[in-house]
Amino acid sequence: MKIKITQTDQSRISSVDFDNLQFGRTFSDHMLEVVFKDGAWQQPEIKPYGPISFEPSLHALHYGQAVFEGMKAYYSSDDTINLFRLDDHLERINNSARRMSMPELSKDLFFSGLEELIKLDYKWVPKTHGHALYIRPFMFASEEYIAAKSASEYSFYIISSPVAAYYSEGFKPVKLTTSQNYVRAVKGGTGEAKAAGNYGGSFLPAKKAQKIGFTQVLWLDAIEHKYIEEVGTMNIFFLIGDTLITPQLSGTVLPGITRRSVIAIAKSWGVNVEERRISIDELFEAQKSGDLKEIFGAGTAAVISPVGMIDHKGEQITLDQNEIGPFAQKMFETVTGIQYGKLDDSYGWTHPVNVGNEVSV
Repeated sequence: MKIKITQTDQSRISSVDFDNLQFGRTFSDHMLEVVFKDGAWQQPEIKPYGPISFEPSLHALHYGQAVFEGMKAYYSSDDTINLFRLDDHLERINNSARRMSMPELSKDLFFSGLEELIKLDYKWVPKTHGHALYIRPFMFASEEYIAAKSASEYSFYIISSPVAAYYSEGFKPVKLTTSQNYVRAVKGGTGEAKAAGNYGGSFLPAKKAQKIGFTQVLWLDAIEHKYIEEVGTMNIFFLIGDTLITPQLSGTVLPGITRRSVIAIAKSWGVNVEERRISIDELFEAQKSGDLKEIFGAGTAAVISPVGMIDHKGEQITLDQNEIGPFAQKMFETVTGIQYGKLDDSYGWTHPVNVGNEVSV
């Protein structure tokens, strides 16, 4: 695929403090832009990162047709950068696009555009282990037309941002609380799509949870308010006895890429893995019996995030509040070891991009 490339006249990288990165605050020099109109994606262009111009009648502002992905790029050697599970991210953004009545992306467009962007901005990939270049592909309805129906024009972008840890707690266990007044998704809705509105609707309950000392909300099902679904920014896992349990994908849970990786790795270790409904009551019973060993979240941004407390209606499940559990630690080391090229990728998950002969901007 022919990609038009317009390089910036002056890189901003010299002004970035890579030892003190805030998640999602600093952006690399370039972005990919592709427009969908007349029923087809037009020529992609990589251009300097900067403002996007649009009219107040932009369709996405009024009707919410917007989806996105979250990915990371990692240095695996001096001349190679790894992308992780690229096919799965393409599959998921296309699934999200279909649910939101938006056009799908071809593999050639997605892969080629991302590779060229990485080659151009490879110096923005942090070399510190545990840091990475966060990649944000996103698509929105860009037609300037106010009408409550699917738009006919869309814009797709990829931007990137060097990042450190997602949570301010770093690798310390986080605290979660359930919500009695809000729900995240219902069957038949958009819960399994990575759609912008899913997150906007979760901000108020998350803000309320943070005001009383919790990191995020642990969402329960919308009908019975008893079955665990996911956390606001990650999927959730429970090690009960020698079994790893995670809520099943039932249309209301985001099908996480890291979730999928954790399940595959755990099975390769011989661990019994169950994807099923699990109630908050079952979790309390497991703690009372001593069978609940560890709780951790999994997601692209945080990778593996240990959970030290869950609050539900004023009662708490409390685990180690200071240290990550041994299972979650091993899982973190395995996932990141594959991502950074330190461990053998027997799953075929990494997509290496050679940048050894590229010239810095």
